[in-house]
Amino acid sequence: PGLDGVALVRTLRAANITTPVLFLTALGGIDDRVEGLRAGGDDYLVKPFALAELSARVIALTRRRPPAPKAAVLKIADLELDRLSRRVTRAGKKIDLKPREFQLLEYLMLHENQVVTRTMLLEAVWDFHFDPITSVVESHISRLRSKLDRGFGQELIQTYRGSGYRITSDA
Repeated sequence: PGLDGVALVRTLRAANITTPVLFLTALGGIDDRVEGLRAGGDDYLVKPFALAELSARVIALTRRRPPAPKAAVLKIADLELDRLSRRVTRAGKKIDLKPREFQLLEYLMLHENQVVTRTMLLEAVWDFHFDPITSVVESHISRLRSKLDRGFGQELIQTYRGSGYRITSDA
């Protein structure tokens, strides 16, 4: 109640729940189907439908291999991010992060030693699929750096001017 299917799927995907989703709906317009699939749905079936087709689609969804499970605790140098408890520590010291800062750090750590672009961060962390004229990425990176690096000798997040950002244990 209160959530439509698209909103529910977005919520599931934002929580990293990868259970296959098959939309069963009376909304059969191309825009509706595209919206459902872009929100994270795996398949889309418009009513009325044949039971044999529904059965075949469910079987096809169960054949797909789930992605390899991601580690519950991510580690880079002396930095640890626990994805289940949503706790971050550096050299054993707890670091308090806001939810968006946690998402940003998690994304960087999942892409360790890779330069991630501003666009990649906007899409993955803010769910922007356009490039707004804003410094939201830069300001969040700056705050994240001050929280992660204050009192520690090694800076973990590096800027690649004109390219993006990289987190690494290599100083």
